[in-house]
Amino acid sequence: MPKIKFLPHEDICPEGKTIEAEVGISICNAALANDIDIEHACEKSCACTTCHVYVREGMDSLNEAEENEEDYLDKAWGLEPDSRLSCQAIIGEEDLVIEIPKYTINMVSESH
Repeated sequence: MPKIKFLPHEDICPEGKTIEAEVGISICNAALANDIDIEHACEKSCACTTCHVYVREGMDSLNEAEENEEDYLDKAWGLEPDSRLSCQAIIGEEDLVIEIPKYTINMVSESH
């Protein structure tokens, strides 16, 4: 099983966290299953940018972003070349290092 290292995020996981994840699930689902409460305002349907992450290591092992994801990424706060929507990024065989951006375009979690 690949490991996903989430870098520290002030609100979501202040200490950072390393988890094991199944191949073939999304980064978002892996995070949520391990108590990393990443935002996902559209219920993981690729209709917003609240689950935007930076893939600092392991990008080549993920599935390619489809056109719809790329269109939404263009609207994400702090877009970088290694940006992905975590609900669409499917985990491959390699370990990943993920950074959750400090802000989202939404700035409102669906749990609030």
